[in-house]
Amino acid sequence: MGLFSRKSKDPAPSASAGSGTGETMPLEIFEGRPVAAALTDVERDRITAGLQRVEEQGVDVDDLESIGAGLDAARQRSLTDPADPADPGAEGPDVIVETFGIAIGEYLARHSARDWAVVTDVFGTDLGLVSARADSVIVPQNLIGVRWMRGEIGWVPGVIGHLARIAPLD
Repeated sequence: MGLFSRKSKDPAPSASAGSGTGETMPLEIFEGRPVAAALTDVERDRITAGLQRVEEQGVDVDDLESIGAGLDAARQRSLTDPADPADPGAEGPDVIVETFGIAIGEYLARHSARDWAVVTDVFGTDLGLVSARADSVIVPQNLIGVRWMRGEIGWVPGVIGHLARIAPLD
């Protein structure tokens, strides 16, 4: 879904049109409005693994300054000492974006009226958060990915703090 997404950008699966001609039609026509689905065990495990990675780095997911400093430091490490793509345990940009996307998502899940979900939009499918009123969707990996590409640092407390404030817990 995002710039560093792990999920496929393949089109929606097809099913028989039922006309007997063997033609296929999409199961669901995507009209550009994000669709949210409940997490499966796979996504819950993905969140747990990401939270373990940030904890190992000393990042407190309840503190935006800590998340921001951890993300900025990890980004800087990736620029000064790039990961070896042949090393499956290497912390390349995709792992960093995934890890800190989960940290940001968990912060929003704990401190705003948003819940984790599997979100599908015109860009694909990834972990995201939906508001309790279903009026907004946030894909944390996208927030990081676009800023990563622009070289932005220091943005997490302001941007994520704002997102938490506009959907406060009741």
